[in-house]
Amino acid sequence: MFENQPKGLFALALANTGERFGYYTMIAVFALFLRSNFGLDPKWAGEIYGDFLMLVYFLPIIGGIMADKFGYGKMVTIGIIIMFLGYLLLSIPLGGNTFALAVMIGALLLIGFGTGLFKGNLQVMVGNLYDDTRYASQRDAGFSLFYMAINIGALFAPTAAVRITEYAQNHLGFTAPGEAYHFAFMVACASLVLSIAIYYLTRSTFRHTEGGGKKASVKADNAAGEPELSKEETKQRIVALLLVFAVVIFFWMAFHQNGLSLTYFADEFTQKSATGVHTMPFDVINLVMIILIVYAGFSLYESKTGKGKGISAAIIVAALAVLGYKYTQATGTVDISAPIFQQFNPFYVVALTPVSMAIFTYLANKGKEPSAPRKIAYGMIVAGVAFFIMMFASKGLLTPNEQAALAEKGQFGPLVSPYWLISTYLVLTFGELLLSPMGISFVSKVAPPKYKGLMMGGWFGATAIGNKLVSVGGYLWGDLPLWVVWTVFIVLCLLSAVFMFVMMKRLEKVAK
Repeated sequence: MFENQPKGLFALALANTGERFGYYTMIAVFALFLRSNFGLDPKWAGEIYGDFLMLVYFLPIIGGIMADKFGYGKMVTIGIIIMFLGYLLLSIPLGGNTFALAVMIGALLLIGFGTGLFKGNLQVMVGNLYDDTRYASQRDAGFSLFYMAINIGALFAPTAAVRITEYAQNHLGFTAPGEAYHFAFMVACASLVLSIAIYYLTRSTFRHTEGGGKKASVKADNAAGEPELSKEETKQRIVALLLVFAVVIFFWMAFHQNGLSLTYFADEFTQKSATGVHTMPFDVINLVMIILIVYAGFSLYESKTGKGKGISAAIIVAALAVLGYKYTQATGTVDISAPIFQQFNPFYVVALTPVSMAIFTYLANKGKEPSAPRKIAYGMIVAGVAFFIMMFASKGLLTPNEQAALAEKGQFGPLVSPYWLISTYLVLTFGELLLSPMGISFVSKVAPPKYKGLMMGGWFGATAIGNKLVSVGGYLWGDLPLWVVWTVFIVLCLLSAVFMFVMMKRLEKVAK
């Protein structure tokens, strides 16, 4: 799984892991912070949340244009510095007045612009590693591993956000509405320091991918054996990419409900505590042990030496022992905080990446591996299935406004098992693994050499539009029955899949 990959992949992945840990620590509490600190209703909180996500994913277009001119590495460094300033502003507790709101908006602009310079250009650099013919056949696998690393950072982020917030409330006296959430934003500041340190300490492994301007970038592409494209070929590739961009808009609109309507559902309609063995999924240590078992299991199967097999077996035994001990200690009750549910998506990504890679490697060896565009279409179908689960989960529940009216009286309507959301995130993750790393790989492969930065920015631009549309979940959250809310996302996902299949021949032609 890790064999025949360039060293620069792991260096860039680690640098990205630090940045993503900070980002997802912030995102885990951001929608709740908006409602608590500023007293916003679900619609306005959703609007700001969606606008911020749009900004984060739209600005890589600008970052890509700048990188095509000035170099990818330079933009990555500047981006980290700007992001740090944004998180620093966001971490200052200023209350819930107009001035505090203005400072928050300024902080979000800095974070968005910094991410725009960092995110897409780092991934272009990952793609450039595979322009070397020694690694060209490992491109899809490399992006799957890179995507897995992103989610290692995201896995620990919700727990970090919840624990630091609780500590600030219980031990530091920050009990005013919204105050404690600022400590989660401080964690993001610290994570960026780690990210830039990793980047520069490991720079020798990927420095050749940084570029130094448009001429240098084109020259490097030609040196790597990238053929000069005609105007017609360039047009065909750009059109194919635009078609894919149009589809992924609706995937991200649905997927990023995890920070909005699915978090609202966790906060308002899901049981507030778990007892006994049911507490185990909410302890991130247990999730890490499962991940270790999965990876050690693959290593045990793939190892060619007795020593390697022995180490893998020892890791499995140790992880099982920890889980066994945790099981014996799972006798009390734990509170379930809404942000903690966001740990399940990255957990599934990390745990299932080797499984998905093994499946696609097997299919590739049989000559039956689906193309990247076909995987994207399947991902849209799977995302629709995830919201079918939410439809079943919502059977018999009140509308959000009815539930809120009861909450004001200190009462609750029916609450559902947390396993509904845990199952939904599992299915959504299958869709994500089919769509996101494969989409990024597709862009890095198909993009015309002189427009690599711009086209990767285009991928994020499509994601930005999808993230802007995330706010639809906030507008639907009110008087409508919950099954209607989830049906909207089901329909959009399935229609997008149909569109992909209609355009499949054109997309697969340029992917060859």
